Amino acid sequence: MGMSVIISAADADDAEQILKLQYLGYQPEAELYGDWALEPLTQSLESLRAELAEQHFLVARLGDEVVGTVRGRIGADGVGRIGRLVVHPRMQRHGLGGRLLDALERRLAEEGPVSAYRLHTGHRSLGNLRLYARQGYRQTRVEQVSSRLSFVHLEKPVATPLAGTPLAATA
Repeated sequence: MGMSVIISAADADDAEQILKLQYLGYQPEAELYGDWALEPLTQSLESLRAELAEQHFLVARLGDEVVGTVRGRIGADGVGRIGRLVVHPRMQRHGLGGRLLDALERRLAEEGPVSAYRLHTGHRSLGNLRLYARQGYRQTRVEQVSSRLSFVHLEKPVATPLAGTPLAATA
């Protein structure tokens, strides 16, 4: 009998599982870039708990286990900033990352008007870049962080209805 993955808002009780998943998920990135000091690998539990209070965190659960997570917030400029999308390695390539991104975009849009969504990933993280492209994100710039790492910044504009087009009714 299979279980369904459920996406929901994270709470303080999820902090330890999120941190463990983040550590697991970023190890391949550290290996790819030869940098084991990546911030997601060195973040403390206290720091993550503080972020939980300041940002929207979503988790994907398979039973009681957190198998995916993503976080984000709306900046003063109306841009939704998305970060740390992590899916457990055994759950990758099944659409969960896209589902988490969609759910967070909807959550941020419920908070207030969003003009665009922005995120970044490493230049060698080809799987991430393919996922973001499938989700409608487009490269806006590349930022060299070190001799081994460049961040590829991506953005997804929010569709705005044409003047005179009725807005869809919300339930």
